[in-house]
Amino acid sequence: MAAFARDTGVDVEVAKFEDWDSAGRTFDAVVAGQAWHWVDPVAGAVKAAGVLRPGGLLAVFAHVFQPPAPVADALAAGIRRVLPDSPFAGESRTAAELYDVMFAKFADGIRDSGGFGAPERWSFAWERTYTRDEWLDLLPTTGGLTRLPPDALADVLAGVGAAIDALGGGFTLSYTTLAVAASKA
Repeated sequence: MAAFARDTGVDVEVAKFEDWDSAGRTFDAVVAGQAWHWVDPVAGAVKAAGVLRPGGLLAVFAHVFQPPAPVADALAAGIRRVLPDSPFAGESRTAAELYDVMFAKFADGIRDSGGFGAPERWSFAWERTYTRDEWLDLLPTTGGLTRLPPDALADVLAGVGAAIDALGGGFTLSYTTLAVAASKA
């Protein structure tokens, strides 16, 4: 991602957020999209408070989605086949349940940091229609699939692709974008 951003002319600094050196710079906002789960919730909020100007905003976002049952079942079966010991292989909670727990921890971390007003939780519902090929292009960029060897990934994608074919070659996916946000005290 850093290389892609650099190639588009964006200045990039690579570091663990909690250890990142702001070089004395301050900001109006710290925004994390699909990434705060890699950050210690309290230490990250403390770091954000330290680099935000008074009244600055910390906003943490993520997308939650649950594919249609045949697609989700094919994905789960593929993961069980290629990664039987994966925590994803036996997970029975929905994505919404998992993210609700995760965002509660994010909000707790913001509160516990002592640097912010009360965190607010927001959600935005939206939909996107995917073709088989679009979904199979996106899927390897998500979760535990990013580290699968090529043969295992091909196995999982073949099963998911067959499930999408059985649905007519595409599907509409309902998303909920979740956010927790707080202003620096």
